[in-house]
Amino acid sequence: MSDKLQKLLAHAGLGSRRELETWIEAGRVTVNGKRAKLGDRADPQDRILVDGKPVRLTSEARETITAILYHKPEGEICTRKDPKGRPTMFDNLPAIANGRWVSVGRLDINTSGLILLTNNGQLANKLMHPSTGLEREYLVRVRGRVSPSDIQTLTRDGVELDGKSARFDRILAADMAEEGTNHWYRVVIREGRYREVRRLWEAVGHTVSRLKRIRYGTVSLPRSIKQGHHAKLAPKQLERLVISAGLAEQFSGQLYSSKSGAKPGPKPARSAQRQAKESQVKRSTRSSRAGGKPRITDGANSQLKSDARSEPRSQRKPKPKAKTRTKTRQRG
Repeated sequence: MSDKLQKLLAHAGLGSRRELETWIEAGRVTVNGKRAKLGDRADPQDRILVDGKPVRLTSEARETITAILYHKPEGEICTRKDPKGRPTMFDNLPAIANGRWVSVGRLDINTSGLILLTNNGQLANKLMHPSTGLEREYLVRVRGRVSPSDIQTLTRDGVELDGKSARFDRILAADMAEEGTNHWYRVVIREGRYREVRRLWEAVGHTVSRLKRIRYGTVSLPRSIKQGHHAKLAPKQLERLVISAGLAEQFSGQLYSSKSGAKPGPKPARSAQRQAKESQVKRSTRSSRAGGKPRITDGANSQLKSDARSEPRSQRKPKPKAKTRTKTRQRG
């Protein structure tokens, strides 16, 4: 089944659909040797080139969506290759079959923390888009004491950056030990502009000396994941992330492995016999806690007697003989 060309390219993680439409208009995309135009459709079997380089596509309808979180250390960059030879986070990521990892946003080289990556370009672009309004939470260390007026400016009044107003949603004191003139805070923001967190603090006269992202939307960075390591998102984590992006209905059949065939359903109902047994155990437990002996209901007692009578006499266990105590004479 064919899809619009910009949709296929967005799914491959090359950019947003609007951005890719400008690429098509500029003549940067060809399909099977012909220059593409807006409105063209294609499928993964077509030979698609962008700037003369082939693009590997997979069928979005058949692909199982997966995602990982990565703990980026300072000093790493978020691009696949660097002309200067600096280390890139993609060197530490696991291989992925029939696809590639698409990062959900970036962190600059001096910022550490959480990076989300997925094999689905459409999901990545949706999670990054400002219209989704997902929160990004950071741990930030700033120099100097932050005044109440600084907090008001950064959270209520806003600061002009690149001709647009910007502000934090929240600023909270972090549970971190103070380090001389440095103080730790937790900040929450819903945008991902270039170096926005640092520039907001600089606007009120504070320099950021450390910055670490600890949450993106519904996903938080676990303390158990060390720098330079990654972890796969659990199915429930991935499901919540897709829901937060507004793509739950569209991706409903792609969140679980094809081996299972579908989303796991509710647990099967307990049988009436099991429910009766559990009820009996609960009543016996309550009775023993109240100071009495656990009792067996009349129905259960009758069943025990019935089972004993139905057993052949030859197989019944003989009752143990009562022990008799004999007195011994003491010889004196």
